[in-house]
Amino acid sequence: CLDPSKFKEFRLIKKTQISPNTARFKFALPTPNSVLGLPVGQHVICRGKDKDGEEVIRPYTPITLDSDVGYFELVVKMYPEGKMSHHFREMREGDYLAVKGPKGRLKYKPNQARAFGMIAGGSGITPMFQLIRAILKNPKDKTKVHLIYANTTIDDILLKEELDSFAEKFPDRFKVYYVLSKPPENWNGGAGRVTKEMIQAHCPPPASDIQILRCGPPPMNKAMVAHLNELGYTQDMQFEF
Repeated sequence: CLDPSKFKEFRLIKKTQISPNTARFKFALPTPNSVLGLPVGQHVICRGKDKDGEEVIRPYTPITLDSDVGYFELVVKMYPEGKMSHHFREMREGDYLAVKGPKGRLKYKPNQARAFGMIAGGSGITPMFQLIRAILKNPKDKTKVHLIYANTTIDDILLKEELDSFAEKFPDRFKVYYVLSKPPENWNGGAGRVTKEMIQAHCPPPASDIQILRCGPPPMNKAMVAHLNELGYTQDMQFEF
């Protein structure tokens, strides 16, 4: 259904609030048997209007795969001052979203790495989630995934239920470690920011057949690059969404 050169309109059929500032948006494809046509590791470009009516264009990664026919879903964190956040906040069921794609540098092939270390912050989980789902759904894909997922509070953790169920269902293939800057009492995950020691403890060590994927706010990405370089991960072992 996608066209990389022009925007196409998709109707919002369900909007579900999943945290105070995050919602899950389900869009219908033209027919119940339609497939979005988004390769794993790629994203789409969405067009909307900010609070002043100016056009805004931003990239988003659906959390659905092409095995989900007839629809696709986006999980969107709506920031108070975000221009595209305003558009999503105002969207009501029945409204249309302009989308084009696929876009992106990562073209995933099963078993392209022995293991992935993933470091995500906030809504940076969405490209990771898409990839995790694709790997775990494919019994022939032997890739192991180690995810470090950082947020402010426990309520900010997106898709936690799904991630926990993956960890429970595929204990040998997927592990998740949550880090909170404001953890609740009796929290058994990480506290503060993602440190070099956390990466060392929860990601596969540097090797030619592993990759570390990053997606999060720019200051976090910058800090992670410094940690990874110090730990001996070379440039070709690192990928930023």
